Amino acid sequence: MADFQGWGIIVFSLIISTIILRTILRNRTKSSLPPGPFRLPIIGHLHLLAPIPHQALHKLSIRYGPLMHISLGSNPCVIVSSPQMAKEFLKTHEASLSDRPQTVASMHLSYNSQDFMFAPYGPYWKFVKKLFMSDLLGGQTLDLLQTVRRYEIQSMINVMFKKSLAGEAVNVGGELIRLTNNVISSMVMRKRSESEEEAGEVRKLIKEVFETSGIFNLSDFIWFCKNLDLQGVKKRLVDVRGRYDKMMDRIIEEHRHLRMKKKEGGNEADAPSKDFLDILLDLYEDESLEIKLSIDKIKAIVLDMFTAGTDTSASVIEWTLAELINHPSIMERARLEIDTVVGKSRLVEESDLVNLPYLQAIVKETLRLHPSGPLIPRQASEGFTIGNYYIPAGTRIFVNVWALGRDPSYWENALVFKPERFIISSENETSGKGQLDVRGQHFHLLPFGSGRRGCPGATLALKIVQTTIAAIIQCFEWNVVGNEAYKSITPVNMEESKAITLSRAHPLICVPVARLCPFPTI
Repeated sequence: MADFQGWGIIVFSLIISTIILRTILRNRTKSSLPPGPFRLPIIGHLHLLAPIPHQALHKLSIRYGPLMHISLGSNPCVIVSSPQMAKEFLKTHEASLSDRPQTVASMHLSYNSQDFMFAPYGPYWKFVKKLFMSDLLGGQTLDLLQTVRRYEIQSMINVMFKKSLAGEAVNVGGELIRLTNNVISSMVMRKRSESEEEAGEVRKLIKEVFETSGIFNLSDFIWFCKNLDLQGVKKRLVDVRGRYDKMMDRIIEEHRHLRMKKKEGGNEADAPSKDFLDILLDLYEDESLEIKLSIDKIKAIVLDMFTAGTDTSASVIEWTLAELINHPSIMERARLEIDTVVGKSRLVEESDLVNLPYLQAIVKETLRLHPSGPLIPRQASEGFTIGNYYIPAGTRIFVNVWALGRDPSYWENALVFKPERFIISSENETSGKGQLDVRGQHFHLLPFGSGRRGCPGATLALKIVQTTIAAIIQCFEWNVVGNEAYKSITPVNMEESKAITLSRAHPLICVPVARLCPFPTI
């Protein structure tokens, strides 16, 4: 028995030594790959990503350069940390990078890549992209559903007004998530969460989707753990999707029943009254389409709408208000602009945004410093060459959007919150910063991604974010809990959390103080 144990130790030591030696040789001989830190056996560079991946990768890029090679367990990856390199990858070589890496979470929650975000590039993905751009998120549809967004923002403002009368504190992030959930629910399936129980069900589901998606899952990184569920992540995903299925089955059945009644009564729903789910069901029932929509595909697409349009938008609004509280002079300038353009007798609306350039600049500056998606993930479908480096097929590419927004060679005082940099002026005309857009055309600023895989909901997100920010700074002053007033010299804590989206580590708790009388929504 002792001899057997001894031989076992020797064999184990030989295996580990061989792995280490091969790793050393691989690190020395892979000169065709970009530079990177020393790779450990099995785990690669996973240990270097703590505590917050996009921040850790930024620090590594300072040492190894804007194009860096790392291994996340068994997965070879390239990290892109400069606008020039981002343009090379996302524009010049976009045809080779139109897929996204898959994880256990993405496969379960996208119904095996039947959604838009994770579907492989091809005929089905092109069909869904066209559906988003023309029918679901096209200008005409967004205009028709503007009343939904206006109603939800007014409802949130009224809730905060009641809090202000009572002198009660508000968890700003919680109210904003409620707002964005209600906006998306109303636009997608004409079903505003009227009861707290129903609203809580939707919020809880979406929260769990984000939480389970953001878990570090060994099955995604370590090859011999691929078919194991050591952390119970797969079990949680099955549970979350099961509950989502039940909710969507109920809502789809309600829609189909209502549609049938209208057809039988000769009063079919006309276009203006249709929500996103009606549009998807129209396509599901259309036998002439070359690409058929199944119920699972509809569920996957609807889940995309919730995951992309709720926590992300709420997070950007919360970061913006936090920055404004920390910079009262910027807050006052924004209020002055709104008071001048809109006045004090009515609530700001989406149609006012075009006349509020400083407000738009504030949102751009927030997206520069606090992009809700700090890393853009892609996967090479074929090998290609960048400079002296060869990127093999299957390599995962991560563009560090968070780092691009802090590039000191481009952004003067990169860590300073300065919306003026986005105002078109004689000073900014030379640099071009005043003209920078956030929709993916300028590679210093990519909060919504770029190219084919860019976010199709950028226009909707900007409408919600800008209008909500305008409303909450038009209607209220904000006293941070623990401070005597919002102008206190004690700043709001701006630490980032470790979530999949770039959210705040500490909730923003404030007492709203109404500044308009009479109040415009009463």
